[in-house]
Order: sequence, then C-alpha cells, then structure tokens
Amino acid sequence: MIRKLALAALGALTISAGATWAAESSEGHIEDHAFSFEGPFGSYDQFQLQRGLQVYTEVCSACHGLKFVPIRSIGDEGGIGLPEDQVRAYADQWEVFDPELDDYRNAKPSDHFPPSSLENAPDLSLMAKARAGFHGPYGTGINQFVKGIGGPEYIRALLSGYTGEEKVEAGTTYYENTAFPGGWIAMAPPLSDGIVTYQDGHEDDVEAIATDVAAFLMWTAEPKMMARKQTGFAAVLFLGLLAVLLYLTNKRIWAPIKRKVKPAHGA
Repeated sequence: MIRKLALAALGALTISAGATWAAESSEGHIEDHAFSFEGPFGSYDQFQLQRGLQVYTEVCSACHGLKFVPIRSIGDEGGIGLPEDQVRAYADQWEVFDPELDDYRNAKPSDHFPPSSLENAPDLSLMAKARAGFHGPYGTGINQFVKGIGGPEYIRALLSGYTGEEKVEAGTTYYENTAFPGGWIAMAPPLSDGIVTYQDGHEDDVEAIATDVAAFLMWTAEPKMMARKQTGFAAVLFLGLLAVLLYLTNKRIWAPIKRKVKPAHGA
C-alpha cells in the first residue's frame, strides 16, 4: 500500500514538473534585468529614456504608435525631461489628423503621438504593463511576487531574442525568437548592431538598444511612477509617525487607570 502511494506521488510530481517545463518553454525565456526604476527607491535614468525615445522615433515608429502618450510629457521632470524648445521641435516632425481641418497637420506638444500605421502592429503605449514577463512556477505567480510583472524584461528579451532562423508557413515568414510564446514570431528583427547612432556619436549592440527602448516603453506606461513613489514614501513616513504618536498617547491615557487597578500582592 505504501509503495503504491509513493509511486502515485512520484507520478504526480513528474506530471507536474513536465507541465511546468512545457508551460515555461511555450511562454519563452525571459531573464531578469536590473532596471534603474525598479524597487521602492528606483528612478528613471533620464539619459536612457532619451536614448530610448530616439530608438522609438527612428525604428519602432515606422509601424507602432503611442496613441495614449501626450507629446508634451517628454518634457516632464522625473522622466525624459527635454527642454520646452526641444519638445516643440520634436512635435513638429510628426503629422496628426485634425478633425476640424479634416486633414493632416504638423503636431503640437498638446497632441498625442500618432497611432500605429499598420493594423497588425500593436500600440506600444501600455505594452510594458500589458505583457508580463515572469509567470512561474506554473500556476503560482511567485516570480511576479519576487521580481515584478517583468514587462520591460519581456520587451528587452523579445527585441534581442532573435536566433536568425526563419520558416515560411501559409505564405507568411516567421522568425525564431527565444522570448516569444511559441518560439516563432511574424515580426522581422527590428534591431541590429549600430542601427541607431546616438546624439553623442556612439553606437550600441542590439541588447543595449533593446534595453534603452524597453526602459522608454516602461516610461510610456508609467510616466508618473516617480511621483507615485515619492507620495507613497511620504505616506509611509506619515503613517509610521502617526502610529508612534497613537501608541504614546494610549500609554499616557491609560497609565493612571492601570496603576489604580493594579492587583494586590498575593492575589
């Protein structure tokens, strides 16, 4: 009887481990990365966001949009922080549709980034929040509790996860990608070494470029993250101080009463 129970337990563990491995394999391989904005005291790297904005503008915007992001927000403190004149100049390079004119015109800082130019190209405004990167162990979500949702890590891994292998199915070319669920994606590799020359003249490899644009897309999804962290930190300090004051007040109020009702010796 004990032997049968042991075999049954071993079989259940084997099936569970196999299911976990299959689930993790089908979801793709995502590695954790220490982004500067992670953790309760993390903050955006302004220069990294500026590089990510350049990567988006020169590469990603050919297909993908940021329709939920106002252009003026690239001048906000705690984020990209461009000067006002640069924000106006940046906005002027885009064209947006104006319903009042029933035509396109140059964008203003008050306008939003244009939407995606292709129907099958998802908008990237909320991508870093919408796509989770960490799921396992299977069915428990412990990785999300420890590492966070992993949206920026997913974007970084996806953009740098192409292996160079291709296949054609039903007239569509698919590219092998170690991070994409299922392992094959219809989007061709958008990045290559040196595809972007930054304003200081240097060029980076695919992984560094992917890291920059992943951080930028996290900012598009959470532009007020730094303000929320500051507010949360202040709230925690206030609640801690309030708890100490309430404790001391409680002791002061009840101290005389406790002395009156103090039990006699030997009771």
